[in-house]
Amino acid sequence: MTCKASFHRSHGWCFFLLLVLTCVLPSGAQDTSRKLLKKVDAQYPAALKQRGIGGTVRLKVFIRADGTVRETEVIGGGAALADAAQKAVAQWRFAPASSETVMEVAVVFNPNS
Repeated sequence: MTCKASFHRSHGWCFFLLLVLTCVLPSGAQDTSRKLLKKVDAQYPAALKQRGIGGTVRLKVFIRADGTVRETEVIGGGAALADAAQKAVAQWRFAPASSETVMEVAVVFNPNS
C-alpha cells in the first residue's frame, strides 16, 4: 500500500468516527440563541496589559434554565487570561429557557483598547 492510499484510508476512518460521534452524542443542549441579558466585562490583569499580552479565551458555558451560569470550562486560549474570563462569564445572565443549555463564547483581551 502506498503512503497516499494509507493517508486516504486513515482520513476515511477519521471521518467515519466523527460522523458516528456526532450522531451518538447528545446535541440538544447546544444553544446559540439564548439572549444575553447581563454582561460583565472581564478584568484585564494589569501586568499582562502593560506588557502587551492579549488573546482570546474560548469558554464552554453551561447555562441553567433560569439563565444563570452553572459552570464554565476553558476550551482554548491562554491560561494567564482564562481565570479572568471565567470570573466575568460566571456573572453573566441569560434569558430563561425550558432547560439547561450549553454555549461557546469568546472573551477577547486586547492590550491596545
